[in-house]
Amino acid sequence: MLNWEQLYDACMHCQRCPLAQTRTNVVFGEGPRDAEVMFIGEGPGEQEDLSGRPFVGRGGQFLDQMMEMIDLSRERVFIGNMVKCRPPGNRDPLNTEQEACIGYLRNQVALIRPKIIVCLGRIAAGRLIHSDYKITKEHGQWVEKAGVMMTAIYHPAALLRDPGKRPETFADLKSIQAMIRARCERTYSL
Repeated sequence: MLNWEQLYDACMHCQRCPLAQTRTNVVFGEGPRDAEVMFIGEGPGEQEDLSGRPFVGRGGQFLDQMMEMIDLSRERVFIGNMVKCRPPGNRDPLNTEQEACIGYLRNQVALIRPKIIVCLGRIAAGRLIHSDYKITKEHGQWVEKAGVMMTAIYHPAALLRDPGKRPETFADLKSIQAMIRARCERTYSL
């Protein structure tokens, strides 16, 4: 396992898949190195690629609003992605791209040791929770893996495209809030 500095350096210089050829910036992720809660999306979009920061476009602004509804902020959670480089045209990351990058995410999780992981969308849930994850049927359900409570919600960008899913997402957010209150000592007391 790499330490934070080694991991950051490895990500910044990664050439493991073709996404390295088209990226502007590697989007490493950001947040406290001891965050009790991690939010994990599928991959950077255009604004993220330009800035090098996760979830800063319209979807990211909506994620901030979603977190505010349950008394969270970026300063209290770690936000990252399955892949660290933008897939062209914001397409879903290919399995080969996910495979090339998953070790970096696993290393981040091992260093952070979160109590809760929230997958943002079906791609992250399909990789981290189980391979045939159905976001429309399973969102908001909790599973425990290696002592970490995991759930998935609709991706913020999907909620911008389909506001009809927002009421069920609000219920999922309240469930996340309850789980944080039950499992995390520091998240609300920082």
